[in-house]
Amino acid sequence: MTSIYGIFADYYDRFTRNVSYVSYADRIDNIVMNRHKKRGGLVDLGCGTGTLDLLLAKKGYSVTGIDGSSEMLTVAEKKLRDSGLRASLVRQDMTRFALPKKADVIVSTLDCINHLSSADAVLNTFRRVSKNLRHGGIFVFDTNTIYKHRNTLGNNCFIFDTDDVYLGWQNDYRHSDESVLITLDFFVKGGKDKISRFTESFRERAYPVRNIFGILIKSGLIPLEIYDGISYKPPKRNSDRILFVAGKL
Repeated sequence: MTSIYGIFADYYDRFTRNVSYVSYADRIDNIVMNRHKKRGGLVDLGCGTGTLDLLLAKKGYSVTGIDGSSEMLTVAEKKLRDSGLRASLVRQDMTRFALPKKADVIVSTLDCINHLSSADAVLNTFRRVSKNLRHGGIFVFDTNTIYKHRNTLGNNCFIFDTDDVYLGWQNDYRHSDESVLITLDFFVKGGKDKISRFTESFRERAYPVRNIFGILIKSGLIPLEIYDGISYKPPKRNSDRILFVAGKL
């Protein structure tokens, strides 16, 4: 099983402070409660460092977090332990994951689907979702859009600086498959003015909405709603992120 987010796991939370996890948790909860009126078993595919899992557990969901990175899960485990909340954490490949019990809700947020490098990988993942979701269950996920890959990420470079870590973020956009190779260079301050450099890279791919719909249907899932990110508005031409809601009938 290939693991990304190795070194990045140690610094992920400090460089994603702009992400409104509270808004994500509230939006997911609103979708679930509008349809089912109750909270049940929830699986978070690509749970990362577990911030969203903590918030959903606080709302009363029985949460299982799945991720392919042991480093990210280690951070998530400590976060859960420190919080006193309970959630299960499992290291599995999202294209092949299996659950002992079908879930009421499966979610996957913040680029996880974009990490899947081919339509076949997306299909495999959605089929696993369909197999592990109970009838009447809900699948909530988001994806970066082609617009975001072409324009917001593109071939741009971003710089992030904290007291002890400097991050250089370089994107290389590829038009043929609407993917972006993201290269992260970390410069970490140590003792006696020592600076260590670590590099990590991964590729994210964007898929047209119509393709996502087709794959959902082929997987036995029914597209229900789409939104401009976690808002309540429909997607726009220049939406950076789309939130999908699908059902298992």
